[in-house]
Amino acid sequence: MGNGGRSGLQQGKGNVDGVAATPTAASASCQYRCIECNQEAKELYRDYNHGVLKITICVSCQKSCQKPVDKYIEYDPVIILINAILCKAQAYRHILFNTQINIHGKLCIFCLLCEAYLRWWQLQDSNQNTAPDDLIRYAKEWDFYRMFAIAALEQTAYFIGIFTFLWVERPMTAKKKPNFILLLKALLLSSYGKLLLIPAVIWEHDYTSVCLKLIKVFVLTSNFQAIRVTLNINRKLSFLAVLSGLLLESIMVYFFQSMEWDVGSDYAIFKSQDF
Repeated sequence: MGNGGRSGLQQGKGNVDGVAATPTAASASCQYRCIECNQEAKELYRDYNHGVLKITICVSCQKSCQKPVDKYIEYDPVIILINAILCKAQAYRHILFNTQINIHGKLCIFCLLCEAYLRWWQLQDSNQNTAPDDLIRYAKEWDFYRMFAIAALEQTAYFIGIFTFLWVERPMTAKKKPNFILLLKALLLSSYGKLLLIPAVIWEHDYTSVCLKLIKVFVLTSNFQAIRVTLNINRKLSFLAVLSGLLLESIMVYFFQSMEWDVGSDYAIFKSQDF
């Protein structure tokens, strides 16, 4: 078992008592989820004497799949990442429910910086300024800050659109009140595809616009899967939620454009390149 497997096993470890271990108080609250059937589980594995570990089998009182609760606790992190890139629901459940990842805020800021840099790069590439060097550097710096603020506002509008749709459709999404805080963390984590914007700009070529479109589609697909896994809803509602977010984000983009601001958004870039 690799290092990733050993670190993952720490999440669901039970107390050693005689031959078999008993679940701790934390795991008795069913804080874990089965990655196959999405049912709650008290623990991920049991720890026996002499370091013998056994992965827990899903035997919930409701719909039980009789499969390991979380097979990914034995997998290397690279394999888990590959499965997440492939948008496998099991990998998303492992990351969202059975691990403790607290990089949502940092990842969000870094993704916004990447998007702001892309917009700023597009803006500087299209502008020709004959002002003195000091003024040019000052203007370029504030242009980057403005692009960061606009990117943050557009992402906020996108999230508000998703949450508004899910709030209106709440009776259809789940029997109990949905956890929108967990959904926000899931959306922030699933937006990691924006990190690919920087390599797409650095290695610029004739197909850069196509790469940017593919990155946008990948991020939306990841958000779609995150919504479906977090709230355990069907694909139709997840798709409509993403469309609602895109609609409100598009309204925000056109509002900025009506104010004659150079937003440098993906929509404006694609439109100018297509025509």
